[in-house]
Amino acid sequence: MEVGSISSAPRTVEEIFKDYSSRRAGIVRALTHDVDEFYAQCDPEKENLCLYGHPNDSWEVNLPAEEVPPELPEPALGINFARDGMNRRDWLSLIAVHSDSWLLSVAFYLGARLNRNERKRLFSMINELPTVFEVVSDRRRSKEKSGVDSASKSKLSTKRSSEGQIKSNSKTADEEYGEDDDEHSETLCGTCGGSYSADEFWIACDVCERWFHGKCVKITPAKAESIKQYKCPGCSSKKGRQ
Repeated sequence: MEVGSISSAPRTVEEIFKDYSSRRAGIVRALTHDVDEFYAQCDPEKENLCLYGHPNDSWEVNLPAEEVPPELPEPALGINFARDGMNRRDWLSLIAVHSDSWLLSVAFYLGARLNRNERKRLFSMINELPTVFEVVSDRRRSKEKSGVDSASKSKLSTKRSSEGQIKSNSKTADEEYGEDDDEHSETLCGTCGGSYSADEFWIACDVCERWFHGKCVKITPAKAESIKQYKCPGCSSKKGRQ
């Protein structure tokens, strides 16, 4: 389990927010895109398990840290025990709420030396992002719309493949897909979990087919024009480990 050394822990507001965002992105992925894999790993027959989000945007289901006290606050213990005793959607929502609590506890543990104004700024930055619970709930409602959103994404993905372009802030996107605005609003960024907005630049991964804010994966519209096949950071790192 990769908790990192406390001596090298983030210190500034920006560093702590980056740590928070990365851990959050990993947890969001576990509870949405990787939900089947996450569900399988939470075997009720195993010992007390926790869901960890790591600073490299990854997630992990593992036993709690053995150190007492641990180097960082620990997430909810025993998430696997209730898996088969609850409605799956309620179980995921419960884990999302506990994960939000854990993410905040880690952020403010790392920010223990911040002054009042810095703590206020950190919370304001965190509060700009939807909570894990909000993201999981939005994704759940999206899946319950009989796959309408999936069809919409498929059309947009085809458009990107043929033109080397993706969802953008151009009028063309609004005019061509204006009737699907409500459906697009259910599309979530694979990094920050934010909802789709027509005035922002988005790009889709050609491997996992998830959508991302261009700013979250550091891709500009100009750069996207020269990319024949885009792989998100998660898929790129997976290939490197194989």
